[in-house]
Amino acid sequence: MKIAILDCYIDEPTCLGVPPYISPYPRYIAGAIWSVDKSIDVRYLTIDDLRKETEKSKTIEEVEILVVIAGMIVPGKYLSTYPAHPKEIRRYLENLAKPIKILCGPAAVFGFGVGGGSRTKELGKLFDFVVKGDPEIFIRDFLEEESVDLDARRESAREIRDFAIKGAAIVKHHQNYPDYLIAEIETYRGCPRSISGGCSFCAEPLKGLPDFRLAEDIVEEIRALYDNGVRHFRIGNQPCIFSYNAKDVGREEFPRPNPEAVERLFRGIRRVAPNLKTLHIDNANPGVIARYPEESKKIAKIICKYHTPGDVAAFGVESADPKVIKENNLKAYPEDVIKAVEILNEVGSKRGYNGLPELLPGLNFVFGLKGESKETFVHNFNLLKEILDRGLMIRRINLRQVIPLPGTRMYEIGEKIIKKHREIFKRFKKKVREEIDRKMLKRILPLGTVMRDVYTEMHIGKITFARQLGSYPILVGIPGKLDLRKFMDVKVIDYGYRSVTAIPYPIEINKIPIETLEAIPGIGRKRALRIARARPISGRKDLLNILDDENIARKLMDLGISFK
Repeated sequence: MKIAILDCYIDEPTCLGVPPYISPYPRYIAGAIWSVDKSIDVRYLTIDDLRKETEKSKTIEEVEILVVIAGMIVPGKYLSTYPAHPKEIRRYLENLAKPIKILCGPAAVFGFGVGGGSRTKELGKLFDFVVKGDPEIFIRDFLEEESVDLDARRESAREIRDFAIKGAAIVKHHQNYPDYLIAEIETYRGCPRSISGGCSFCAEPLKGLPDFRLAEDIVEEIRALYDNGVRHFRIGNQPCIFSYNAKDVGREEFPRPNPEAVERLFRGIRRVAPNLKTLHIDNANPGVIARYPEESKKIAKIICKYHTPGDVAAFGVESADPKVIKENNLKAYPEDVIKAVEILNEVGSKRGYNGLPELLPGLNFVFGLKGESKETFVHNFNLLKEILDRGLMIRRINLRQVIPLPGTRMYEIGEKIIKKHREIFKRFKKKVREEIDRKMLKRILPLGTVMRDVYTEMHIGKITFARQLGSYPILVGIPGKLDLRKFMDVKVIDYGYRSVTAIPYPIEINKIPIETLEAIPGIGRKRALRIARARPISGRKDLLNILDDENIARKLMDLGISFK
């Protein structure tokens, strides 16, 4: 039997599967298939294989079963690829007769959310099965018993242990393997705040109370991925890493953190993956951190002990308006958010070896929630301004409009608040980018900072765009068309609103494009042409003769020059 897994990329509140990330979905599904029969021929391909018509794109015509993973609940900004649109999936699959077609992921559970303020959309009868439960459980049961329980769910986190381990080998078929691939790792699902209903817009409370995976199960999954060549990991597939194995879950909606459990997990990861290159986290509840500062400080220190620098704890702030917070049962009031930001700055603001602070918060805001008014935008800006004025650092500010998901309280309200405030939202976003983001970026990456191991992804015009691997990487624009799919070090020379301009470090004066030379402070077009015409340049004295300006030559040498 041949089975193909088509990864159309997913983006959920607690899970990311857009390259360079690979979500647990394809890994669990492959593991479930191989747990039934290890001889089954499992093919893995992505929507990009279909878009580019690679050799693998023919796979979907050759298999008996096609499992499609798709859907985005929280659309973000993507660089070199993006999740599949429902129209795109229809175009590729509607004339495909042979395989049994199975849809899973957020698109199966909620429909497609294609943008903030839009209700989810269904794909109709394109698929034979639309799996509302856990796809790995459905696939296993379907192959073993030909069961068609579309709502089948795992009984506990222990049930996926072998799937996660056996399915690790599927990563070798990803187009970014091995260098530019991050494995998203699940620690638990469900929300401690489900006892109060959770946030009005969020689907995580619908999964009930947290079902924590054992630390040893997670560690063994990472061992399997590491043995299969993965070197980049994000412990991101959960609502709050600070609540992993927290005490009093089920009795308290803000349970007391458990530093010992977090240390056991991260220490175990480092033991089985000693030469990993990235170990980051994602979501964190600022309400938990503010309520339990001592335990949260311990956890932040534990993370900094075992992780890699440039890490981000994404805070679900959602709104700073007390009315919106109350009406939507949100996690934290502004004073809680500021306290949580202060705690992470205290522990994680030290600069790491890759040029970035060790661990900083990121803030997520959601617009279009019940109770929102024009005053909401004022409250939100005032919170950001206070954080800036206090000299604190936040790694990124995410401003998005809510997607009303079936089953959540926001589904009945729908899009009417977003439509009412659409123009205010646009003006607010522009104001934040201009008055907060750039200043914060300068604080995080001062002029001249060397960023290590940025990966060149794409060209736009004569600019090469690159990013470091990890949580919410900062976009780096490098003047000139440099080789793609390469790791390099760069030095920051200028700022956009959410990106930096940088030049290679050290500057290979005899090799870099004229556009890169021209962008170096103090060089300009004429000097860049003069340098280019005089290459190869043998050393400092030769450079000084060419520039005929000792000050410019000294500044250039200070930036770091290689004469190879």
